Amino acid sequence: MKISLRVKMLLMSFVIVITSVMTIGWNMIHNITDAFENEIGERAVAIARTVAQMPDIRQHVGIEGGATVIQPIAERTRKATNVDYIVIIDMNSIRYSHPNKELIGETFVGGDESEALANREYVSIAQGTLGNATRAFVPIMDEEEAEQVGVAVVGILTPTLQAIIATYSQDIFTALIWGLLIGLVGSYLLARSVKKQTFGLEPYEIAKLVEERSAVMQAMNIGIIALDEQGKITFMNRLAKRYIKGEERNFLLHLQDVFPQSWEANEPKEQMINRNVVFFEKNYLISIYPIYVKATYAGILVTMIDRTDATRLAEELTGVKALVDALRAQNHEYMNKLHSIAGLIQLDRTEDALDIIMDETVDEESIILFLKERFTDYSVSGLILGKRSRAKELGITFLIDQNSYLTEIYGSLSSGDMVTIIGNLIENAFESFENAADDKVVECLIEIDKNHLMISVRDNGKGMTKEVQKRILTYGFSTKGKEGRGIGLALVQQIVSAHHGKITVESEEGLGTEMIIEARKEGELND
Repeated sequence: MKISLRVKMLLMSFVIVITSVMTIGWNMIHNITDAFENEIGERAVAIARTVAQMPDIRQHVGIEGGATVIQPIAERTRKATNVDYIVIIDMNSIRYSHPNKELIGETFVGGDESEALANREYVSIAQGTLGNATRAFVPIMDEEEAEQVGVAVVGILTPTLQAIIATYSQDIFTALIWGLLIGLVGSYLLARSVKKQTFGLEPYEIAKLVEERSAVMQAMNIGIIALDEQGKITFMNRLAKRYIKGEERNFLLHLQDVFPQSWEANEPKEQMINRNVVFFEKNYLISIYPIYVKATYAGILVTMIDRTDATRLAEELTGVKALVDALRAQNHEYMNKLHSIAGLIQLDRTEDALDIIMDETVDEESIILFLKERFTDYSVSGLILGKRSRAKELGITFLIDQNSYLTEIYGSLSSGDMVTIIGNLIENAFESFENAADDKVVECLIEIDKNHLMISVRDNGKGMTKEVQKRILTYGFSTKGKEGRGIGLALVQQIVSAHHGKITVESEEGLGTEMIIEARKEGELND
């Protein structure tokens, strides 16, 4: 059975209060004992000095039969000053007075008188014949103050620990009771406040919840970074650390350490979805979600998705759509061919029908054979075949330069990156023939191996103004008005820049446009 938080805090407070009161009580008793000893020592020294100055004692100490004179004087003084004993000894430590007459003439007990015999005044705590006592030692000098003749010892019995506790037991008990009551009430109120702030959850439930949430965050296949209201990182899951090389860069303290120059504001407070950002030559989709607690800004949550993985997933999810579009374009084209062939056969012009069939077969076999021999990436080959069918639908002559080749994917580019680059350039060329009636031509040259990339797409469309050329690669800029989103060429620009390449745009209004992409493995191209 698990003990509740409130009971735990009450028990803990009880132990703490008891311990505190006992400690305070012990310190108090210790301080009282020290104060008693100091006061007793000073009193004993004053009495011993007085006794040591008495003429009768100075004259008779060390003299045979001197005890008969010294003992009555010492006892009268002892009773008058209310001390426990006054002992006079000579230089041989022989007693000349003592409350117990039987001990007169015996050697002094305690062993702490040696320094007093060397003409030193001091206070000592030692065990005597009457018990543990504070004893003052004062040297006794002769009448001329020239020679020491003995020592006056005044002893006051020190109260025992039991006696002190018995004296102050009422105060200690009262302090213990009040401390216990205050501690219990305070712990009850504290436990109630903590319980309210933790939504009624016990500590083990909070720990379990935190562990579960952390495990869930770590298991997710997207990078997650949590930041406080000042932009400082409070949490990163394993995938986020891997994406931003967190293990190599130790612990990152601020948002700007993770995403330098990614946002104009140091602490973005507006939601942002799937912003493309490049890290270590790889593209990631970044989303930002501001966090508000009771309408107060508390920080942000950043999610990171590897764009290569996202592209691969998108290709899998949208593969059917792409296939349907390609089949639709090819079906439309071949239906027209079949209608023509059927009409020629009905007109008994079989030779003309055979010519059309042979031309189409040879044309398709030629382009397929060319792509099979020159292109090793089937995604790019499929894209070109699909764009070829799309061009026929739009009445565009789509030409692939016979010098084109793709032997290996350049650098760390993926098939998805290549499809994004080539597809956007070709589609942009197709869209340049706005309201054009005939003579629409798009030429494409692709030269790609592991160390070199060059893609050129040329059209004889409407061309671009100087202003449009400056902004064509800007994220969000589009010449299609509401129909365009301005993402395609911006993505191309980011991919090419991440791999140290460059994009050249050559265009003239009314004559057409050529877009050239170049990159080399050895480093960033010079303008």
